[in-house]
Amino acid sequence: MRLKRFRLVVCLACLAVAAAALAQYGHPLKGSWSGDWGTSKERRNRVLLELNWDGKTITGSINPGPDAVPLTEATLDPTNWTVRFRGEGKDRSGPVRYVIEGKLQNLGSYNRVITGSWSQGAEKGDFKITRN
Repeated sequence: MRLKRFRLVVCLACLAVAAAALAQYGHPLKGSWSGDWGTSKERRNRVLLELNWDGKTITGSINPGPDAVPLTEATLDPTNWTVRFRGEGKDRSGPVRYVIEGKLQNLGSYNRVITGSWSQGAEKGDFKITRN
């Protein structure tokens, strides 16, 4: 009976170590991030960021699809886990500049969160996105 219990404990410990290792795999920003941004609690806009890492550079887009806004700048400062994204898009009135600055949180979790400030053209607000 003790041997079975010991084997079960060892097996569970191995699974816990494997799960922790898989959660840490890859670049901390890589993946799909969804959430919202807005100028107030009542006025929110759904947003999706698709971020990639090629070993040297962070690339990606805001709201991937036919009207995607490619990122022209994407940086991560690992000393304080802050991020900065810039993009250039278009709307009905012409070019729109995006500036997104935030802080990466829940770093040890797969479902990391980034919160901060979002500027889209003349509109400024806050945002919160979670890695899917």
